[in-house]
Formats: sequence, C-alpha cells, structure tokens
Amino acid sequence: MIYDCIIIGAGVSGSATARELSKYDINVCVLEKGEDVCSGTSKANSAIVHAGFDAAEGSLMAKLNVKGNEMMGQLAEDLDIPFKRNGSLVVCIHESEKDGLKDLYNRGVANGVKDLRIVEREELHKMEPNLSEAACAALYAPTGGIICPFMLNIAMAENANVNGVDFFFNTEAEDLCRDEEGIWHIRTNNGEYKTKTVVNAAGVYSDVFHNMVADKKIHITPRRGDYCLLDKEMGNFASHTIFPQPTKMGKGILVSPTIHGNLIVGPTAVDIEDKESTATTAEGINDLIEKAGMHVDNLPVRRKVITSFAGLRAHEDNHEFVIGEVKEAPGFVDCAGIESPGLTSSPAIGEMVADIVAGILKPAKKANWNGKRKGILNPSGMSVEERNELIKKNPAYGQIICRCESISEGEILDAIHRPLGARSLDGVKRRTRAGMGRCQAGFCSPRVMEIINRELGIPVEKITKSGGKSVIAPELSRKQKGGEA
Repeated sequence: MIYDCIIIGAGVSGSATARELSKYDINVCVLEKGEDVCSGTSKANSAIVHAGFDAAEGSLMAKLNVKGNEMMGQLAEDLDIPFKRNGSLVVCIHESEKDGLKDLYNRGVANGVKDLRIVEREELHKMEPNLSEAACAALYAPTGGIICPFMLNIAMAENANVNGVDFFFNTEAEDLCRDEEGIWHIRTNNGEYKTKTVVNAAGVYSDVFHNMVADKKIHITPRRGDYCLLDKEMGNFASHTIFPQPTKMGKGILVSPTIHGNLIVGPTAVDIEDKESTATTAEGINDLIEKAGMHVDNLPVRRKVITSFAGLRAHEDNHEFVIGEVKEAPGFVDCAGIESPGLTSSPAIGEMVADIVAGILKPAKKANWNGKRKGILNPSGMSVEERNELIKKNPAYGQIICRCESISEGEILDAIHRPLGARSLDGVKRRTRAGMGRCQAGFCSPRVMEIINRELGIPVEKITKSGGKSVIAPELSRKQKGGEA
C-alpha cells in the first residue's frame, strides 16, 4: 500500500497533524517507535498553556503560540479533556529589573496576547500570598492556562484514529529516500512503508530525518528538564502559574497547580548529547529546589514530593520552530524543533502542517468528519445517587483499583478497549491516573496487570511499564520455566 501521508512521531505535534489530516479523503498513518502515543517529549513537560509573551516578536514560535492558546478552549471542549485558564505571573524580585517586565509586556502586546498587565507589589501578594517578600511586581497574563499533556495528546490521536488514520507502534523509522517516481520509502524495524508525503514530527530526532534529505542542515540539542510533582495536599499553594523572569536558557523554574490538583515545580535546563537520557539527577533536583525558593516562600518540596521526573526538549540552535516543505525534497514536510511552547502551539502546528500537506496533495474534504470525542467516564464528578446508578448498570465502576486517585476497574477497562487503547501500566496511568497518586502505583500495579492480562491476553511476565524491555515481572517467567509455583 502507498499512503498519501506518513507522519513520523505520535507526540502532540504528530497527533495534532494526524487529526487535521483526518479531515481529508486521504490515507494517512503515523509511525511511532514507542509502544503508545505520548511516549517522548510530550509526556514530560510543564503541562502549561503559555499566553505567548515570551517568544520573539514576528517568530513562527510566537505566532503559533498565540494561535494555539486561542484554539485550546474549543479543542478541549470538543475532545472532552480538562483545561483551565488559571493565568500566569512572571515575577520580578529585584526593583532594578522591573523594566524587564515592561519589555515582556511590549513583546506580548506585539505578539497579540490579550489582557496583559503589570501588577505591583500589594496586588501581587494578594493574588499569591506564598510569593517571596522580595517579589515586587509581575507581568500578569490571564490567558495562560493549565492542561493535561497526556490527555491532550491521546485525545487528538484517538480522534484521528476514529476518523481513519492508522497508527503503528513499536515501529521505528530508520532511514528514508525518495524514488524516481516521487514515492517516499521509509525503512523501519518492522519493514518498509511507502508514501507520497512525509511529515517529520520526530521530536529530538527530527534533525536526523531532516538532515537525511536537506542541503541546509539543522541541529537539535536535547535539553533536559527536571521536575518535582508534589502531593495534592499542596495543590492550593499557588493558584496561578508562577514564572521567574526568563533567561536565554528558557522560562526558568515555575511553580504551578496542575489540572488534577497537584503542584508542579520545574524545569531545569541542561543541554545534553544523549537523546534518550531522561534520568533525573540529584544535582538537577537540588538546583530546581534552590531556584524555586527564590520566588516563593515555604515551598515544602522535600517533604511533599510524590515523584520526580525529567523530560527532553528538542532545542533547535536558532530557538525556532522549523515547519515547511524541504525545497530539494518534494513531499518531505518538517515539523521540527518543537520545544516550549510546543504543547500550547500544537493545535496551530497541526493545522499549519496539514495545510502544507493538503497544498501538495490537493485532496477533497471528508463529508462525514467527526471532530468530537468522548473521554473516559470519571465517576468522581457524579453525585452519590448517580454513581450508585452507574454501579448498578456496570459493577466494574464499584471496584476501586487505585485507592490514591479513586480509579475504578470500569475506567481502566475503558482505557484498554477504547481506540488506541492502553497496553502497558503507563498507558493505563496516562489515560486514567491509576498509579499517579501518593504511592506511585505501589498498591494498584498488580491489579492493573491482572486486568491487562485478562482483557488483552498478554502474559503477566510480558506486561511492561512502558513498552520495550520494561517488563514488571520477568522472574515469573523464569520460575514457571523452572517448574516453580
């Protein structure tokens, strides 16, 4: 089969593009080297919807940030995912640096950010009582927001899949070339795929594929960011997303509530060479805690952390999104260098990339495209009467599997059996939050594994945390082979 378009990468950019292309009467597929969508950069970030004042005026990054922010509310409604405009504050702690806030304000206005204003000390401390006494002013952006990156990514991919896009997981693109007839051949670990057009949405590896076909090379540096996630007990510590004034390395260490009621602190910014190195470091966590404490007081990071993690940003040398068809490689469309504010920009990125592909293929629009998607039922928002009625109809919703997050068996079954359903512990976790609470899956993992085994027929000893070699109970297989119970 020859596809009309193949997308390399199922992160937010690839999935947003897939959803937009599913509006057309063409054959589209996504190749993802991970075992699920949201397996790379998109799974480990700040979960922030940026207002758009930080990116350089006139840049593609600024344009798509503001447009993506404006699109997010309707998209969240259409895809049934949580989203809140909690507003953001860029906090100044030195009177001598207040002019920097004005510079950010002017840039934001030029970028088209709405309702920006600078707040002074008295109002600022009323807005955020836990700010440091040194906080003297802040840039306030009410259009800033918080979202769940997993749910956004998964929802866009599910909606694309329902509208006809194929997804192939555990399928790593290794090489590609264009033949004399203009067909692209993509060699993978699972055989060759053919297509008329290619979208390069490969995250930290996007420079690798670009440089295979382009005369003008690009360079992506993996920029590691460490985070700490605090218990829901600390979810009310801040109501806005609190940033320090930015530096050339990024927006700095933020403190923010999450859409699920936790508190997140991070990220650091460390440039590394290894595109797979997502291990946290003691140095990184210590740096994070020290810098966060400069802008807020009494942040109990060491006492209330339930997990720490790190993610990689695809930092392009010019700090700009690289989006467009490569001139000397007709049909090859870059979606590269997508770092912060990539999550915010993703709806606009998907629209832009799909427009480029549609301009090449000239396809007709589908008459029956459905842009709506219903998320996994969350019984916690129901009244006691409604919940009892639900359990009568489906007793699985009365079986609590994850006690920390009160996640039922019914929700896990939905996560497994819906389009592009979960096949690993992390797949279930990202769709339902089973395993994201205080015990970090210490109690619920065995029960989730039993459900995966029962529903999908995957042997317990082959069930993974997140695909690949991350098996949970390899000893079980060895014991069984040895005849032990």
